[in-house]
Amino acid sequence: MAKPNYQFEKRQREQAKKLKKVEKAQRKANAAPTDAAPHEPASQAEPTAS
Repeated sequence: MAKPNYQFEKRQREQAKKLKKVEKAQRKANAAPTDAAPHEPASQAEPTAS
């Protein structure tokens, strides 16, 4: 009977965790400019309305 390769399983878990962390950081970085964009036109619209 074959032995389980615990090092391989651990490495796979660590790689998945790292990939998930990188994807989350990318989503956060991509979300920051879109959140800032709606605030800019609103501040520009106020002086023109006065």
